[in-house]
Amino acid sequence: MSAVNGIAWFQIGTDQPEEAEQFYGGLFGWTFDREVPGYRIITTPAEGGIQGGLADTGGQGPNHAVFSVQVADADATCRAAEAAGGKVLVRRRSAAGIEIAHLLDPSGNQFQVFQPPAS
Repeated sequence: MSAVNGIAWFQIGTDQPEEAEQFYGGLFGWTFDREVPGYRIITTPAEGGIQGGLADTGGQGPNHAVFSVQVADADATCRAAEAAGGKVLVRRRSAAGIEIAHLLDPSGNQFQVFQPPAS
């Protein structure tokens, strides 16, 4: 089954990652893996649930909680979003081989799209 165009990830960005980890871990039982500097992989206890990440913004960007949609082509999705009345906040960039872009829907809600590495 293809994950393309499905919600496949979520991200919480904060300038206070320790407090966020304590909050979400205590509230929902989420666990956090600190293998990636400045980024913690979140595992939820829901069987078959999606994973996410906790990003340390270092105060360099806004705090946020967004869902991420896996797409086949991040650039094409950005163009289609703009044509449909959305806005691209952050153009496609690479992070660990994954192409990521931040967008706004026509109502101003932020979300991400990502294109996994070619297999």
